[in-house]
Order: sequence, then C-alpha cells, then structure tokens
Amino acid sequence: MKLTTIFLALTLSSTLALAQQYEVPKGIADSIGGSLRWTEGQFLTAAEAMPEAKYSFIPSAGEFKGVRSFAEQVKHVACANFAFFNEIEGKTPPQGCEKGGPAPAKTKAELVKYLQDSFDYGHHVLATINEKNALARVEGPYAGPNTRLGIAVAAVWHIADHYGQIVEYLRMNGIVPPSTQQYGLAVR
Repeated sequence: MKLTTIFLALTLSSTLALAQQYEVPKGIADSIGGSLRWTEGQFLTAAEAMPEAKYSFIPSAGEFKGVRSFAEQVKHVACANFAFFNEIEGKTPPQGCEKGGPAPAKTKAELVKYLQDSFDYGHHVLATINEKNALARVEGPYAGPNTRLGIAVAAVWHIADHYGQIVEYLRMNGIVPPSTQQYGLAVR
C-alpha cells in the first residue's frame, strides 16, 4: 500500500510538472501555428542534415521511377507552402509547385533559405486566423475550395507527408534523421 501511494504521488507530481512545461494554445492561430513550428523544425533539420553533394540524390532501387530528387523535394515543399498560405490570404499562388515552382533556388543554401522563408511567411499568415475567420471560404488550386483553417491543416499535413519521404532519402544515404538522433534512437 505504501509503495502504491509513493508511486502514485511520484506519477502525479511528474505529470503536473510536465503539463506545466507546455501551454495549451490560446486560440486557433496558436494551435495550428504550434503544429507548423514542430513540423518546420523536423523538416528544416532534415534538409540541413543532407550534405550538399547528396541534394541531387534520387532513389533508384525498387519502384522509384520519376520521383523527385532530395533538392526537388525541398523546393516543392517551399513552393507549396507559399501556395497554401497565398490561398489563405486570397492571393494567387505560385504556378508549377509540382515541379518546384518559379523560384530560382538551386544550391543547398538557396533551397534551405527558400524553405525557411516559406515557413516564416506561413507563420505570418497563420497568425491572422482566428475564431471569426477560420471557417471563411477560400478558393484555390492547391487545397481549395476549403476554409482558411482547412488549408492551414492541409499545409501542415503536406509538410509532414514530404518529411516522411525525405527521411527515407536520408536513411538511404546512411544518415540518421536529426529527429531520431534527438531522442537517442537508432544512432549509428
């Protein structure tokens, strides 16, 4: 009985301490913005982990005919971010994001900057979503017709989808993804 009481007290105190570390989002913008921040961190660190010489890597074993290179994955996500967030603002999104879009970025440094700029823009746009306008109808070729909130969710989902793909590219090149290293898992 004493051991159970001690265990419950320790569990409760550690749970309360953990809960105090993370604030509950105060609104829609904070909620979806937090998801974007987390996904951004995962994707950016993975993009930075791949050596520049491997940015042209395209998987070849198995059924990979026609897939994007690592660089094309990064450029596609950056362009798509601008597209989704343009739609939320009612602006015309960039054309051709499936092929990387109009941005001239080519080197690792240029692509990572383009990617970071797309995330910065996303945070700016998401900060404008609130309880009054979250369900406003939005048109567009990427995630529309939808609502502002719906497109924001689609944008975060899209980043996460491509993050899963670039993790495989990293692993095929013998690189343990930074998010895995962060938790001490599968480090070589």
